[in-house]
Amino acid sequence: MHRAISIPALVLASLLAVPALAAPPESKGHKGKDSQGYHHDEGTSVQVDANIGHLGSISISSGDARRIAERHGYVGYGSLPPGIRKNLARGKPLPPGIAKKMVPGPMLRELPVYPGHEWRVAGDDLILVSLGNGLVVEVMGDIFR
Repeated sequence: MHRAISIPALVLASLLAVPALAAPPESKGHKGKDSQGYHHDEGTSVQVDANIGHLGSISISSGDARRIAERHGYVGYGSLPPGIRKNLARGKPLPPGIAKKMVPGPMLRELPVYPGHEWRVAGDDLILVSLGNGLVVEVMGDIFR
């Protein structure tokens, strides 16, 4: 009798333990990476590697972009409010109500050109936006700080 009860209990326990061995969902367990698996660029001189489809990757670092802004005197811009800045992320549409401006001409001439994409200023951040769908392709923080 004791053995007859323990076998079904053992089978049940093993079946209940299987989900614990499964891989975590895509949104869990990948700290420091966005949904497409790219590391976020936290520093001001780290090379950005954002996949922009058939174009390859962005060929300017945030440190280089900052130096261009400083050379032309485009500094001292105010940052976005924390709630809006948090919603400004790669692969997401531009948050509603965000005050985005065109990049000043002299600086724009020194930035790489990507067909179908446009550089914009949002607060003190430099962002690359896809014109076709309005999605943010890259966010370079504190460029105009």
